[in-house]
Amino acid sequence: MSTSGLHRYTRGLVVGKFCPLHRGHELLIERAQAACAALLIVSYTKPEFPGYEPARREGWLRAQFPQATVVVLDDERLARLCAARGVAPRQLPHNDEDGDVHRHFMGWLCWTVLDTPVDAVFTSEEYGPGFARVLSEHYAPGEVAHVSVDQARTLVLVSGTQVRQDPHAHSAFLSPPVYASFIKRVCLLGGESSGKTTLAAALAQHFDTRWVAEYGRELWESQDGELGYDDLLKIGREQVRREAVAAREARRWLFCDTSPLTTYFYCIEMFGKAQAELAELAEAAGHRYDLVLLCAPDFPFIQDGTRRDDGFRLRQHAWYRAELERRGIAYVEVSGTVADRVGQVARLLAATL
Repeated sequence: MSTSGLHRYTRGLVVGKFCPLHRGHELLIERAQAACAALLIVSYTKPEFPGYEPARREGWLRAQFPQATVVVLDDERLARLCAARGVAPRQLPHNDEDGDVHRHFMGWLCWTVLDTPVDAVFTSEEYGPGFARVLSEHYAPGEVAHVSVDQARTLVLVSGTQVRQDPHAHSAFLSPPVYASFIKRVCLLGGESSGKTTLAAALAQHFDTRWVAEYGRELWESQDGELGYDDLLKIGREQVRREAVAAREARRWLFCDTSPLTTYFYCIEMFGKAQAELAELAEAAGHRYDLVLLCAPDFPFIQDGTRRDDGFRLRQHAWYRAELERRGIAYVEVSGTVADRVGQVARLLAATL
């Protein structure tokens, strides 16, 4: 046991599935961090839960607890880790295996594979004392303490099973960066004066959520209608950043008025070329959205002083269709009045629930 500084323990251990990482887990980890000079967080589950792959869980843990050592495993990751450390590999224990199998696995992982001995284990479960006892008797040279945190669930009344069943109904138990990863993103594309901004705002109102405005127009207006070549990459980056911020405040859906694909179009149109990073942002855009909507140019062109003309609008619409198809990006074309389009989208989204 260490008494250096303000910490009671030298290195603590927290183990969990974190499918997903909820506020109960965060309370446990926060208590462990406060008591330990260093903290090891290990996550594994076998079988995996669909939608909770290791990379996703690792992203949550590293974002929320950047000072901790985070190890998220599946069998492939464990095999690579063992190979790198020169240790004979094992398979992860199945979730249904006896508790002692999991305890000995963690002892082997900490002392043999990671070479990261611990002197305290933190849990919110009944198995905690037995876990610490196995580590003490078979792996550690001294006692490994067990620290129980909110086992009765009086501080955070939730379970991972509940949240998995419906993350949106239990969003209050998820930190904004975690809940943001459950938000479905809907991208709206369309030529000039095709109603996409109006539709994005109407959809956000209909679904009581957030929408992301077109940063390119904002920058264009702030610079009195002048955009340079480097401004287009700035627009693409900022559009992506604003989507990430808005996702933390959205509910179930986030409606995005345009994407870096639009910025790429204007860059080619204006300058005949585009920087490699902007092209990459445009390429990635097709995989970042759960639904892509293409607004039809099916009502009179409205000139607001910033737009080209109806011929340009039709050419832009045709470019979107061809480019989406070339890139293999599925999309749905919406048409009619704003109310018609909201109804079409509402039916599409209802079918995904």
